[in-house]
Amino acid sequence: MAAQGHGQDPAMTQPFELPHFYMPYPARLNPQVDEARAHSTVWAREMGMLEGSGIWDQADLEAHDYGLLCAYTHPDCDGTALSLITDWYVWVFFFDDHFLEMYKRTQDRAAGKAHLDRLPSFMPLDLSTPVPEPENPVEAGLADLWARTVPSMSAGWRRRFAVATEHLLNESLWELSNINEGRIANPVEYIEMRRKVGGAPWSAGLVEYVTAEVPASVAESRPLRVLMETFSDAVHLRNDLFSYQREVEDEGENSNGVLVLETFFGCTTQEAADAVNDILTSRLHQFEHTALTEVPALALEKGLAPDQVVAVAAYTKGLQDWQSGGHEWHLRSSRYMNEGAASASPWHGPTGAGVSAADVGALLASAAAEHLRAYAHVPFQKVGPSVLPDFAMPFALELSPHLDGARERLPGWAHRMGLLEEGVWDEDKLAAGDLPLCAAGLDPDATADALDLSSQWLTWGTYADDYYPLVFGHRRDLAGAKAATARLSACMPPAGEPLPVPANGMERALLDLWSRTTAEMTDGQRGAVKRAVDTMTASWLWELSNQLQNRVPDPVDYLEMRRATFGSDLTLSLCRMGHGPSIPPEVYRSGPVRSLENAAVDYACLLNDVFSYQKEIEYDGEMHNAVLVVQNFFGADHPTALRVVHDLMTQRLQQFEHVVAHELPVVNEDFELTSEGRAALEAYVADLRNWLAGILNWHRSVDRYKASYLARRAHGFLPDRPPALSVGRAGGFPRFPQVSLTRSWLVAPACAG
Repeated sequence: MAAQGHGQDPAMTQPFELPHFYMPYPARLNPQVDEARAHSTVWAREMGMLEGSGIWDQADLEAHDYGLLCAYTHPDCDGTALSLITDWYVWVFFFDDHFLEMYKRTQDRAAGKAHLDRLPSFMPLDLSTPVPEPENPVEAGLADLWARTVPSMSAGWRRRFAVATEHLLNESLWELSNINEGRIANPVEYIEMRRKVGGAPWSAGLVEYVTAEVPASVAESRPLRVLMETFSDAVHLRNDLFSYQREVEDEGENSNGVLVLETFFGCTTQEAADAVNDILTSRLHQFEHTALTEVPALALEKGLAPDQVVAVAAYTKGLQDWQSGGHEWHLRSSRYMNEGAASASPWHGPTGAGVSAADVGALLASAAAEHLRAYAHVPFQKVGPSVLPDFAMPFALELSPHLDGARERLPGWAHRMGLLEEGVWDEDKLAAGDLPLCAAGLDPDATADALDLSSQWLTWGTYADDYYPLVFGHRRDLAGAKAATARLSACMPPAGEPLPVPANGMERALLDLWSRTTAEMTDGQRGAVKRAVDTMTASWLWELSNQLQNRVPDPVDYLEMRRATFGSDLTLSLCRMGHGPSIPPEVYRSGPVRSLENAAVDYACLLNDVFSYQKEIEYDGEMHNAVLVVQNFFGADHPTALRVVHDLMTQRLQQFEHVVAHELPVVNEDFELTSEGRAALEAYVADLRNWLAGILNWHRSVDRYKASYLARRAHGFLPDRPPALSVGRAGGFPRFPQVSLTRSWLVAPACAG
């Protein structure tokens, strides 16, 4: 858990009035609460967490009342399970306060890292693996809890819970680094890192323990991931509101959502708190939307058995119970700023435990307008061209000398694949996109063959991204889109299976690109590329589903899915392979490197949204554009929303440079990279810089987004069904040069907007 603060000083004046919270699920109290309280006190003393620890004494533990927290958040489990869950929360809050006192207050990062590095050894997936002798109460508690919890859970759950626990522990270093630098995160970075530091994904794992383990076949799916992430965001943002005073004013913390928005928008603390509450409400709406629409569809699609459907439903209800119970606990715990919160409701009905969540008047007042606004967008509004801001770009542009040749060869390839014969694109649209220019900036050192391949990948991805909303969205054919997506996945056999016969240009082009790109890859590398493409095509289904519902997504969901619709995983996976084994996989999985990549990707995605605003909103009838998302969510006009998006772009670029300057040197040291590994990591950063400079140059140069081009090329005729190509067997495809995967940036973002 992120630092939550010790007891609230009643003499302190609250820095803002707590907002009216949206909480549609009534809180219920587990009748075994006293048993859990008593057990956790005995257990904490046995683990060494109380007298003599220098962190807590029994009075602290009783004041925090984690037994009450767990009794509210897990109202239906038996006494034994509730005591175990309460012990877990005692441990995690003790870890948090221990880390604060020992390492954050002293700003001793080296000692903090050494402390964290030992903890995973106390969570063996196989319980027969010996663990070290505990050296402090944190280690003793973790060893005891792990041994008591995991025997009844599957190997898949153990792995997921261990990962969530490691994130919870290790990302505390991110907070410590920010304190050392006096730095406040930007909103996107904060939401991402808060999930790991804040521990709600970890809490979701314990919800599975006391309700039902979700089936492995859907545990990693988007709907289940969104349930967990929206649950996490709501839990964390609620905690930020209640704990702002102690964290920011007393402890000097800067990892708090109210402070983040206060800094980003330059607004008052009250305005920032109200904005955090708006985001919290939106995340709860997203949870409900996913639970009621995407989860049932997933159950049908995966063919879940009745008992598996019941397990998912029980888990979903458990997450709801946690939301309402956690809110009730915040109202009552001495850890938090909660003066006046319980009495702020205008509803004068029954009172008592749980009733604060059942305020019908508040639900209608706080939720209806914002909820309905997401579905009220009128497509094809005339918006006119955007006034482009002055984009920050500190990296120099380089272009491949093979650009002209790639431009000459691309139309022939597009015709052979059938991409210009389906009524979606013609040669004029292909030329207006000038995708070789994009490829030439992304990988200026590419050979002629590699530049051709990169240009063709860009062409395929941009074409397919145009095709889905235009063809399937025009016909409101979600079933057809799902069938097409499944066929595209089949065009990428990861272990050399026979290639299918293509039915249209998209499939024919993907089969060609797949066979040439992956010819020299291992099965594992091919699998990684396939997963990346599948992620991208699945995200187009998400866009299409929103299009059919006329639903504008909320900002958090949009920004995360935008990375997928942009083809980011595909871009990054191929670029990583180009650097070979010099950079270990765990480096790519580290927080700083993921932060670096996400910052670069977000800048590029938002840049595309700014340039494509008129094309998407006025001519395409789209709603997946960050400027529109901000307009809709905050009720802002276009100039204001554009400024917010531009500010966020600038912050993401600054985040990129911050990671390079301050966090990657620490990665080099933490992972003890060789000189070869450090050079490879520097080359990877150079690739990302080329990518950013090349993307900006391409958007500024091409006709695709210019008002004059859009005015003459609005879509007219559209076929009633996607035409099929008359082609022979896959073995009769024209053969193209195979390109060796070295450092070539083979694929750039697929969604050009």
